[in-house]
Amino acid sequence: MTDTPPCSCGQNEPTRIIFPCAGQANVGQITNLAAIQLTEEGYGSIACTSLLAIGTESLIANAMKADEVVALDGCPMLCAKKIAEQQGIPVGQHLVVTELGIAKGPSRSYTDDDIETIVSACWRGEGKKEGAEKPGKSGHGKGSGCGCGDGRGCSC
Repeated sequence: MTDTPPCSCGQNEPTRIIFPCAGQANVGQITNLAAIQLTEEGYGSIACTSLLAIGTESLIANAMKADEVVALDGCPMLCAKKIAEQQGIPVGQHLVVTELGIAKGPSRSYTDDDIETIVSACWRGEGKKEGAEKPGKSGHGKGSGCGCGDGRGCSC
């Protein structure tokens, strides 16, 4: 009996929506730039927090269907997280730039390393709530359409 090759279709990757606060200070700008980089790296998809704040129904529906919602806040005001919660959207991962050692300052006062700090923290799962991913949406194995059998050795 031959081994089934690992699935590389990406079909079973969790879907994530990333809401950056995108505030005017450096830490807000870092959230936006980190969300763009995370999107480019395939971690999730950036979404407009302002559209969420005004209750755009299609955005709320997409966020509710996502496996995980990520809120990136620049400072302790927690605007992105509060906006998501006001729309009834559970936040599965929440990072605050100032809590990761970056001081709040003028809007252009940041480095590529500051952005990478947030991107790396996201990939490591810092700020994740226990059991935050919606159950059954990102699983492997029987019924998942992956073809990996029981999921052992699956790369998808």
